[in-house]
Amino acid sequence: MAVTAELAERTPRRPPWLHAYSTMTRWDLAGLRLQLPLIVVVQILAGVGFVLGIGLFFDRIPAPVALYVSTGVVVLNLTLVGLIVGPQITADQKFAGTYEYLRALPVPATAAALAWFSVALIASLPAAVVSLVVAELRYAISFSITPSIVPAVLLTAFTGTMLGYALSHAIDDPMRTRLIAQMLVFFVFGFSPILYPASQQPPWLATISWWLPFEHMATIVRAGLTTGIVSGIGTSYLNVAIWGLVATALSARALARRP
Repeated sequence: MAVTAELAERTPRRPPWLHAYSTMTRWDLAGLRLQLPLIVVVQILAGVGFVLGIGLFFDRIPAPVALYVSTGVVVLNLTLVGLIVGPQITADQKFAGTYEYLRALPVPATAAALAWFSVALIASLPAAVVSLVVAELRYAISFSITPSIVPAVLLTAFTGTMLGYALSHAIDDPMRTRLIAQMLVFFVFGFSPILYPASQQPPWLATISWWLPFEHMATIVRAGLTTGIVSGIGTSYLNVAIWGLVATALSARALARRP
């Protein structure tokens, strides 16, 4: 009995969920204390670059085009950190040998996942706001912001982050993780109908895009920032939510199979 009691005292106790979430959020922020300002700046430069760069293709950019592009840039800002940067950070942890230590901490997996989602959202929101302000000033457009922008932003950022989180933990080889994350940059930025309508894609690519979440992320975000531009909003919310749940389930499965 004495040995059992001693072992029980030595076994790390799992902290309450909110405490674990708070601790992991501070941990992630502290781990990125040097990189986070740079990530935010790069996000802002990328968003503003897209917003201003599209105007170089036109002598006078039509207002609907400016609205479409600027609202699409918000989606890129909201997903870039969680989907692209997150897997590369995890790959770096695996290279450095700290990944297994973090996995061994007595912290619920849900708390760790939502902590990273919070950090990714913190890094993404400033760029999204700045991109919209620059677009409004540059193209003299106005946004019709509605309360639906809150769930649209949260769901878009959550699904993008969970997709990256699943990629981070499902693939053991860190080099392969980095390569896939970098390939996603080209696919999401170049071939997903975020900055342009899906009607401009070949039919086969438009069909693929419809089943993926990125076009639907743009739809729900545009619905919260504009009026009369998008339709099928309910279907888009369902699509993005399903992808978020699937990515979460894949993340949980990947984490559960690890010691």
